Amino acid sequence: MSPRKRRALAIAGGLGLLALAAALVLNALQSNLVFFFSPTQVMAKEAPGSGSFRVGGLVEQGSLRREADGLTLRFMVTDTANTVPVTYQGLLPDLFREGKGVVVAGKLGPDGVFRATEVLAKHDENYMPPEAADALKRAGGAPANAMRAEAR
Repeated sequence: MSPRKRRALAIAGGLGLLALAAALVLNALQSNLVFFFSPTQVMAKEAPGSGSFRVGGLVEQGSLRREADGLTLRFMVTDTANTVPVTYQGLLPDLFREGKGVVVAGKLGPDGVFRATEVLAKHDENYMPPEAADALKRAGGAPANAMRAEAR
């Protein structure tokens, strides 16, 4: 085999390995992406029908219900324009309260109920995730403390 053919094979092999590595990295990133949606976007069917995503907003006042097993909870997440029913099984963060900001991660069931696998509550009085604050602002119901958090 001539040196020219060996060099061409080495370059082709290197490009093939580089393409394989890029494909593996992109596949890993794709499976770990979790997008954020507001309740209005979920109700407008802009959220994926299958796969995980996050929903953020406020826990609607008077919507928190505990099941008999003590670990299953049902509540509504709202952006003041629309609400999404959520069910979660597990322990809640200490800062989880009705009327406060929350982000839930999970999947939307065929019945329209969001089945959360993770619940994230805000960490102090003046903080709300920027995506949740933007969604509330677009819906026209951003609380005053969300506005202050964005100004920082």
